[in-house]
Parts: sequence; C-alpha cells; structure tokens
Amino acid sequence: MNSTRHYHQGRICSTLSYAVRFKVYKFTCGWGKFCTGVEFPELTRGRWVQALSPASESCARSHSSCGFYNDFQGDNQNDSWLFALAVLLSSTLIYNSMGTINQQAMDQLHYVTELTHCIRAKSSSGRHEVKDSADFVSFFPDFVWTLRDFSLELEANSEPIIADEYLENSLKLRQGNDKKTKSFNETRLCIRKFFPEKKCFIFDRPAQRKYLVHLEQLPEEDVDPEFREQVEEFCSYILSHSKVKTLSGGITVNGPRLETLVLTFVNAISSGDLPCMENAVLALAEIENSAAVQKAIAHYEQQMAEKLQLPTETLKELLDLHRDVEKEAIEGFMTKSFKDVDQVFQKKLMEQLEAKLDDFCDQNMKASSDYCMTLLQDIFGPLYEDVKQGTFSKPGGFRLFIRKRQELKNKYYQAPRKGIQAEETLKKYLDSRVDLDDALLQADLSLTEEEKETEVERVMSEYAEVANKVLEEMHKKNEEMMEEKKKSYKEQMELMAQKIEEERSQLMAEIKSVLKLKNRVFNCVTSILSPSIVLNQKHCLEVGALCQWKDSSSPNATRHFVLSLLLPLVHSVAEGGLLAG
Repeated sequence: MNSTRHYHQGRICSTLSYAVRFKVYKFTCGWGKFCTGVEFPELTRGRWVQALSPASESCARSHSSCGFYNDFQGDNQNDSWLFALAVLLSSTLIYNSMGTINQQAMDQLHYVTELTHCIRAKSSSGRHEVKDSADFVSFFPDFVWTLRDFSLELEANSEPIIADEYLENSLKLRQGNDKKTKSFNETRLCIRKFFPEKKCFIFDRPAQRKYLVHLEQLPEEDVDPEFREQVEEFCSYILSHSKVKTLSGGITVNGPRLETLVLTFVNAISSGDLPCMENAVLALAEIENSAAVQKAIAHYEQQMAEKLQLPTETLKELLDLHRDVEKEAIEGFMTKSFKDVDQVFQKKLMEQLEAKLDDFCDQNMKASSDYCMTLLQDIFGPLYEDVKQGTFSKPGGFRLFIRKRQELKNKYYQAPRKGIQAEETLKKYLDSRVDLDDALLQADLSLTEEEKETEVERVMSEYAEVANKVLEEMHKKNEEMMEEKKKSYKEQMELMAQKIEEERSQLMAEIKSVLKLKNRVFNCVTSILSPSIVLNQKHCLEVGALCQWKDSSSPNATRHFVLSLLLPLVHSVAEGGLLAG
C-alpha cells in the first residue's frame, strides 16, 4: 500500500496510491527532501518517519512505498489489513490514483467493501456480524480523492463543474438489481456510507515526461505553474481542514496513543481476531488512566513536600493543605483520564491519596514528637541534673523543685512549632521522671506525712490534667479527620459528577453527529436507488450485504508483515525521532 501518513498536531493523513511516481512534495516533506523511488518494481520498501522541529508544530510524517497488488508478501489479505489500519488510524484518508475516476479505479479500491469484515466497532459484535455503518463513521476519517495527471475538462451537461462535483457524479449509483449493477454500485455505496465527508482534487502532469524520472531533483521553477498552484490549494486544504484524530469520548490521538492503538490492532490481527475500536480505546484507557493515577500521586507528593513544613502547629493546618493539593491532583487526573468504567482508577487514586495522607500524618506526629522530646530535654535537662547532684535534697527542696518545674513547663508551652504531639510528649517525658520526683518528695524531711500526701495529690492532679489534654487532643484530631474525609468525599462526588456530565455531553454530541451523517447517507442512497432495491432501511444501510468474506491469511505471516511496516512508524512518532527502514 503506497501511503504517506502525516501527523500534524494529532492530524494523521494516510495517502493511498498504486505507484509512487508522484509525491505531494510540499505536503509530505518539501521539494526534493524525501525520495521513495519511481521505478517498478519499487526500490523502496517499508516506512519512513520524519519528525520535524518544534518550529514546524512538532509534526511527524511517514512515507511508505509498498503498493497495492505488489509482490512483497504475495498475499492480498495483507493489503486489506493495511487498508483497514490506515482507516482506523487516520483522521484524513487521501486516496490518489492516476487519470480519471472510472470503473477500474473503483475496482482497485475494492478494499473499502471489505471493511466490515476487517474491523469491529464494538467488542460485543460477533465476528461475522454485519455492521451498521453508523458504528464506523463515528471514528472513520474524512475521504480525499486526488487524481494525478488529470487531463479531462471538468464539465457536466456542457456546464463547468468543480472537482467535488466530479467525484459526486462518479459515485452515483445505478438503478437495478442485477449482478452487474450490484457490482457497479458496491464500492460506490461503501464510499458513500463509510465516508460522508468527501473531497476531490485534480493535478495536471507536474512537468514534461522527460523530467518525470528525476522529478525530485527538478528545480521548482521548471515545475508546471498550474501544478504548483494545484498543490498549494491541496496542501492548504489538508493542513487547515484535517481534523485532529479523535476517538470515542473526544480522545485526541498523540504519538504514544498512536503506538498503543497500532499494537492493540496488530495483536488482534495476529491472534486471528478483528481489530476492535472499542477494545483499543479500553486498552488505551487502562494504560493512560493508570499513568494518570501515578502522575496525580506524583503531583500530590511533590506539592506536599514543597509546601508542608513539619511539624505543623495544628492538624487542621495539615488537612487544609492536603485538601487543596488533593483537589489539584484529582482535577489533574480527571483531565487526563477517560473511559474510567465504574470509576475504578479514580477509586484507586483516592485510596492512594488517603494512604498518602495517613503517611504524612504519621510523619507529622513523628516530627512533632522528635522536636518536642529534644525541646523537653533542653529545657528540663538541667533541672534533673540538679536533682541528681542533690541540689534539692534539703528541707523545702521538693517545693522549690515543683516551683522550678512549673516555670519550665510554662517555658515549654510558650515555645512555637511544637506540633500536635506537644501534650503527649510532655506526658511521656514527665511519666519517665516519676521515680525521681517521688524520691525527692520522700527525702524532704521538712514535710510532714500529711503534707507529703497533699503534694502527691497535687502532682497527680497535674499529671491528670496533662492526660486529659492528651485525650482532648486525640478526640479533636479524630473529629478533624472525620470532617476532612466528609469534605474530601463531597468534593470527589462533585468532580465525578462534573466529569460524567462532560462525558455525557460528549457522547450526545457524537450520537447527533453520527445520526446526522447516517441520515445524509440514507437520504442520498434512497434518492438514487429504485424502490425494488431499497427493501428497507436496514438492507440499504448494511454494507455487509454487498460484501463477501475472504479467508484471512496466516496470522503469523500477517503479524510479521504488519509489524515490519507499522511499528517503526509509531515508535518514531511516539518518541519524536527519525526512522528509515
């Protein structure tokens, strides 16, 4: 299959022809920049991908020079698969042929009649089930027919017509129900059904015959001016009207997505199955949704690491930051995700975000505990060193110790940025010093037994007060965590509802577009065919009734052939590189 595939901001154009004598130079790569050969048999095999610079809008263009009916593999089924893949992967399908549109040109485009046997739109469809063309037109490319070395006058009924009208006249169906008429209508009906958006361009011979062999080296001034003007018009139309390749759900195709689609389609072919657009989109969704989860988590971790200063003074400070960053992460995921059936990946994201929050809470508690313990040792260390040295081992020493300890506790409370473990750490520290406190109390001979009991009660009251503060803080933290989860859940539901509404609106727009195209085709066909042919709408619309199933070739041979042509192309597009093969 001779083809030129042009990747331009998501726009992929496939050009199909029978001989690589004429290349649309200014469209594919500029005059004389790329040569695929003009001899027969072809000197060039395989595909080339040309990645342009960012100044050229990051385009990637591929070129192939294995024509229909070639002896590369000796199997026409390979051409059928390549044609089907070109249709599946392109946003604009450019079919170029020599001369006029006649029955021979139509017969050579018979691959279009086999599309229903080479492609599935839905995974639920049976292998041999006839497809409604409406399933296909939602993702099929626009169709552009270019006619090289065109020599006719564009006239109809002695009136001048444009190239588009010439194409439309050439696609008119004949009335009748005999075998010859069915054969005549078959390809034309399929083109009308599958490609409602059609365009035609004609090109004069680019130069005198003696120059054609060396056309790539021919100076531009020696190229026929009218031909140059026609090429300008063609290129201008393609680059301005070619749509971004879009899948169901408004998913635009970029380089990595193109690679995934090709791998999915080729694997289906090699396994003896049919390429299924729905399965390909779901496979693509699984890959990209998984990546979207990881990117969202990475964003969350990065933002939290940059903005969070541990320990936080309160748990609310941490939770407020978490909520803001979590919302950014979820919105980023929503932007990148698609076809998240039953919100499987969103649920995974929420589980991971909740686990990350728990981890940051643990880090916050540890940072607070470590800081407070260091602070307590700095503040109380000298006091207990004096206790060990016997400074307070004298009459009235215990009350002096208690007064000094209270002063240090006040100093501890006044210290900033202790975090949420301030009371808990103080309690643990004081609990670890109970034996020293009791020994000092018992050693104070100035106190009576009754006074000692009073002091013990006072100390125990202080400990109880600290313990109550710890319990209050724990209760407060639990309430704040519960409140945070409620707010987070509410925000998730709002974002999910917004995403579902966007997808619903996108789906409704796609359905309306498909129905509009379907009605156009049906009205066009029914206005041409006789009542004896149009038995009912279903029979008119089902192209499968006009198609004959052909046995597929060896899966291994097909896989090798398709992979050898397509994988270098998509890997280069995905990586932005330049490949020749």
